[in-house]
Amino acid sequence: MKQYHIIVSGIVQGVGFRYFTLLTAKNYDIHGWVRNLASGEVEIVAQGTEEALDHFLGKIRIGPKYSRID
Repeated sequence: MKQYHIIVSGIVQGVGFRYFTLLTAKNYDIHGWVRNLASGEVEIVAQGTEEALDHFLGKIRIGPKYSRID
């Protein structure tokens, strides 16, 4: 098991990013949490197998339809 602490910036609030993260985490059996930050970023703590986390991060880097990940 590995755990990542991730800060995502760009257009990530008001576009369903947290919900997208939750659904993606469930698909890959990732545990943790996600929250909006006052800075406009999103903070994620994700724990799972290395393979699952790799897939999860790949999806997070793309994000939902109306997001833009910097």
